[in-house]
Amino acid sequence: MLTVCRYLPGLMFLKFLDDLESVHEQEAELDTKTYQPIVESPYRWRDWAAREDGVTGEELLAFINQDETIRPDGQRGKGLFAYLRGLAGEGEKGSQREVVANVFKGVQNRMASGFLLRDIINKINGIHFNSSEDIHTLSHLYESMLREMRDAAGDSGEFYTPRPVVRFMVQVSDPKLGETLLDPACGTGGFLVEAYDHLLQKVTTPDDRRILQRETLSGQEAKPLPYMHKYLHNFN
Repeated sequence: MLTVCRYLPGLMFLKFLDDLESVHEQEAELDTKTYQPIVESPYRWRDWAAREDGVTGEELLAFINQDETIRPDGQRGKGLFAYLRGLAGEGEKGSQREVVANVFKGVQNRMASGFLLRDIINKINGIHFNSSEDIHTLSHLYESMLREMRDAAGDSGEFYTPRPVVRFMVQVSDPKLGETLLDPACGTGGFLVEAYDHLLQKVTTPDDRRILQRETLSGQEAKPLPYMHKYLHNFN
């Protein structure tokens, strides 16, 4: 169970990112502009994961795990994780491509069955990240998953602060727009996310939103897992 839990955020992140990019592509098309995707074919979720009868078994494991393999489009090239990690060298520092590369920097697929992995992928396909209801449900699922990981970790030094405690601390501190908030060991980003939601209620102008998204929140964490939480709440 723990192996699946540790791998699940990466898969959900890829599905979310592809849904987000589809929206951006449609918006660019309406504006008669060309959209430059973060993840390109054949590594987009829609290319290899969207079909229930798509690549599976050993072929799926090879595509995800190996540095070089036969891709689902039939061409030889980088494996999925090798490609995603390589995005760090294709964008400016702090760019979205570098963020994606950092998410997968320490992620490894430890699942031995490509058929079980396909079953999990098919379940994730049922989540629609353009639906606020699905995102709300997924956020709760993510919180539950983090608690399971904490309990399994035992005394390894990883701690999970319950959401009601985080919310209470943010409400008491009552941050203001224009202030700078730093969490130097942000973990899953829970405090920053709660602070964002708190401050979002005070946004009344486009300039307020710009300040909130670009000048207010900052955090540091050695592990890539917080990016999933951050993207689910759309502050980037």
